[in-house]
Amino acid sequence: MDLKSQISKDFVPKHVAVIMDGNGRWAKGKGLKRVLGHKKGVDAVRETVEAAAELGVEALTLYAFSTENWKRPKIEVDTLMSILVNSLKQEIPTLQKNNIKLQAIGNLEKLPSLAKSQLREVMKITETNNHMILTLALNYGAKEEMINAVKSISKKIVNNELDIEEIDENIINSHLYTFTLPVVDFLIRTSGEMRISNFLLWQIAYAELYFTDILWPDFRKKDFYEAILNYQRRERRFGKTSEQIENSNK
Repeated sequence: MDLKSQISKDFVPKHVAVIMDGNGRWAKGKGLKRVLGHKKGVDAVRETVEAAAELGVEALTLYAFSTENWKRPKIEVDTLMSILVNSLKQEIPTLQKNNIKLQAIGNLEKLPSLAKSQLREVMKITETNNHMILTLALNYGAKEEMINAVKSISKKIVNNELDIEEIDENIINSHLYTFTLPVVDFLIRTSGEMRISNFLLWQIAYAELYFTDILWPDFRKKDFYEAILNYQRRERRFGKTSEQIENSNK
């Protein structure tokens, strides 16, 4: 029996987030320049997007470029942006075929003009697609996102548009980049590193975490299926006991 056929369609996570890590180490291990690892990583993106859409995942969020990534060598940053522009053009047929809507979160205004224009074009082309939402986190940092949310809420309080006692989880959620998306159920990180790296810190409060040693350029559909099967073997309690979960399911 193949992995995909073992997956229960009734327990697929609604929102999967992925930290795509290991491109540089993949290239180094093969004696190649780091940028070639990033280029190879595009194949892993395509397979992951298709696998998620096939299983009925509602939202897939990929950590494509963090606010800290600007610190990398200029040639690597320039190459990453070039890959972004080219891959967006090339993946339009895949997005359309799978009825996938593309959107992006992060400080997008700081992206190079060509990357911004291409991103907006593909978002416009796919805006009516409704099978799955693919979100690219670009120039994204969770701390920056939360600081911006606090500033926005504070301004509303100062302008008497919001009372301080009204602030709750829903208010905070509504001021985050991800306000249109369901909460994150499942976070995958490749390459063996076991940290969150400033990614969706608020949104993953109750997410299941999955770490794999596979380097991102080698990640394929079968690896995504294996991750989902691992998710389905877990018990999601949200602070309750196992007995409470069992009784609520009877």
